[in-house]
Amino acid sequence: MSTPARALWVVGPGRAEVRDVALAPPGPDDVVVRTLFSGVSRGTESVVLRGGVPASQHAAMRAPFQEGDFPFPVKYGYLAVGVVEQAPATSRGAALLGRTVFSLHPHQSRFVVPAHAVTPVPDDVPPGRAVLAGAMETAVNALWDAAPLVGDRVTVVGAGMVGGCVAALLARMPGVDVEVVDVDPARAPVAVALGARFARPDDAAVDRDLVVHVSATSAGLTRALELAAPEATVLEVSWYGDRPVQVPLGEFFHPRRLVLRSSQVGSISPARRGSRTYADRMALALRLLADPALDVLVTGESAFEDLPQVLPRLASGDLPALCHRVRYDP
Repeated sequence: MSTPARALWVVGPGRAEVRDVALAPPGPDDVVVRTLFSGVSRGTESVVLRGGVPASQHAAMRAPFQEGDFPFPVKYGYLAVGVVEQAPATSRGAALLGRTVFSLHPHQSRFVVPAHAVTPVPDDVPPGRAVLAGAMETAVNALWDAAPLVGDRVTVVGAGMVGGCVAALLARMPGVDVEVVDVDPARAPVAVALGARFARPDDAAVDRDLVVHVSATSAGLTRALELAAPEATVLEVSWYGDRPVQVPLGEFFHPRRLVLRSSQVGSISPARRGSRTYADRMALALRLLADPALDVLVTGESAFEDLPQVLPRLASGDLPALCHRVRYDP
């Protein structure tokens, strides 16, 4: 018999609903996971909620276990933490049974995926913090792309969930001076808790060796170019969906011979592509979440059944959040 579950679907611009779903019986290589928490990737999921995924990116932006097609209706999301309730009759299955795991799965109360699609959460990482794994994985990939050096002066423009993870990793590097720049002064305690300084855009330090941009705004990218030292790199980690981006390249970009480079978590950085798999990268991201300081990035929580009302508020900014955690009650 099929197992009942509940899943979130985005059904129209700004509209989502929770639907009953029936899980197919697991195959010999599958696990059944009961969800404890999921996380809302506010930037990407806001684009999905408004139907803003460009047609040219419909295939590239599919989540691993997405159902439906862009723009609507679509079951989307990729930050799920749960407990393995059923596992294959193998040594790996035995090791997974009863374990807390992370999976790139949409918001759903229970799900069936291949055993290789879940990653055990380390014992020193609380399940509620493990929803940050996707953001930390993005940060790991970004720093593989950027390759900061000991003693560098680095600025992170945008103090969101990904920006916070980038800043936290940079702050652990010897001699690296890390400044986080954001228009919202309420983000200052977050930056400090992660080991970085905070500055408003007009007060930010200049002549930076590396600038990581994650604000997903034209103004933020412009300011990132302004802050970079001659021949420095600006790493663009933001995703804009179908929104156009305008920056004054004539003012800073060409005269300073700046490098503007993209970073995208959908593929492993060329710097590590020959030596790391996706599973390696995810396992590393989860290990890096052992730092309790990262709890500052989880700024809200709501029940799963309330998510259709919560998502539009997150997208509009009416409900401010870095990482919004979704709780699945037993």
